Amino acid sequence: MREPTKKSQSLTTTITVDATPQAVFDAVVDVRGWWSGEIEGPTDVLGGEFTYRYRQLHYSKQRVTELVPGERVAWLVVDSHLAFVEDEKEWNGTTITFDIARKGGKTELRFTHVGLAPSHQCFADCSDAWGSYIRGSLRGLITKGRGKPNPRETPATRG
Repeated sequence: MREPTKKSQSLTTTITVDATPQAVFDAVVDVRGWWSGEIEGPTDVLGGEFTYRYRQLHYSKQRVTELVPGERVAWLVVDSHLAFVEDEKEWNGTTITFDIARKGGKTELRFTHVGLAPSHQCFADCSDAWGSYIRGSLRGLITKGRGKPNPRETPATRG
């Protein structure tokens, strides 16, 4: 297991799991099963768009640009609002990819947030968050059938 790379012009982390490439693909497109926040729209339809919202801190809209079963998923961030950084649109135009490959009897998942560079203000926080989601929540969904997104908020618990 590698930690998110901070030297490249993208944020990358890789996990290896004892699961088929198709099982990994199915878990990735089950975004509600591993990513916290309110997710609206299709996450498993090529050309579909879905939004992610976490409180008033993070909003982003992703367009599904690649869906190759057992191999690759890619999303283009078409809009974003990150309230915790100066440039609230830092994610706009970046691409989030999930590359899946069989390696040594196991399956490797390489997550890359293309264009999220160390020079971006949110890089450290986003690196920590993505690392937790990929290495923790998504891994759990793949290997145990259950991810660890934050509990869904209700109007009474929303901050």
